[in-house]
Amino acid sequence: MSVLAARGLRKSYGALEVVAGVDLDVVPGECFGLLGPNGAGKTTTLKLCLGLVEPDAGEIELLGEPVPRRAREARVRVGVVPQFDNLDPDFTASENLSVYARYFGIGPDEMRQRAPRLLEFAGLAGRADARISTLSGGMKRRLTLARALVNDPQLVVMDEPTTGLDPQARHLIWERLRRLTAEGKTLLLTTHFMEEAERLCHRLAIMDHGRIIAQGTPRALIAEHIEPQVVEVHGQGYEAWMERARALAPRVERAGDTVFCYAGNVEPVLRDLAGQDELSYLHRPASLEDVFLKLTGRDLRD
Repeated sequence: MSVLAARGLRKSYGALEVVAGVDLDVVPGECFGLLGPNGAGKTTTLKLCLGLVEPDAGEIELLGEPVPRRAREARVRVGVVPQFDNLDPDFTASENLSVYARYFGIGPDEMRQRAPRLLEFAGLAGRADARISTLSGGMKRRLTLARALVNDPQLVVMDEPTTGLDPQARHLIWERLRRLTAEGKTLLLTTHFMEEAERLCHRLAIMDHGRIIAQGTPRALIAEHIEPQVVEVHGQGYEAWMERARALAPRVERAGDTVFCYAGNVEPVLRDLAGQDELSYLHRPASLEDVFLKLTGRDLRD
């Protein structure tokens, strides 16, 4: 049985259709990623699935409950990490957990037992009495994750969980999220970080203009949509060299001052670059980011 199943979801604001016929299936124990550029409809889709926004059309079942009709009953077994931290600055770290627990009918005695485990999980052991203003951005993000776990949820929904964090904090949160799936919890996340999606997600869907345009495992999407090898080239004279590259690789693209050559065999490209002293290059395997940019374009989204 699916933890979350959605069929034909649609949501418009005025003349703008933000979600345009989305189907989703999230199965128990997996980390499912929802990717897309700004304005693709990711956050609205999450709000629809949680019953926070009423759909114009479609059906949603969350943990066996119909949404939005019984969304409140379903959300008792869901933890949510919002896009922006909304911790209460007037409370300590442990008080933030205790106050939030009251929404789920969890009393002070039970929270006194749960709080140390949650703070340890978040890497905040010893910070129970710390004021929010004294915590770093990474600590606040980890506390927000711990707060989402106070009700021991079956499903944890995260909207861009590592935005704004430095690499060390991001890697620590990734380790904690992998621990959650190892414990059998189901994760649903949106992210702009392709490396994050590739590392964490068992399956993912790429959204654009309110529609899902690709879905599958990270490896399967790379194999299906992109050539296996990439050479990134930049340096003086890259524009002139790009015209030569079109005869050496089946697909050549430019982004800013970098030329991207995609091919199954990039040896002709590498041989040609060996004699180009003014050009620098990087040869690497194709990634999920290459798939994302191919499907959604390289134009800036605001």
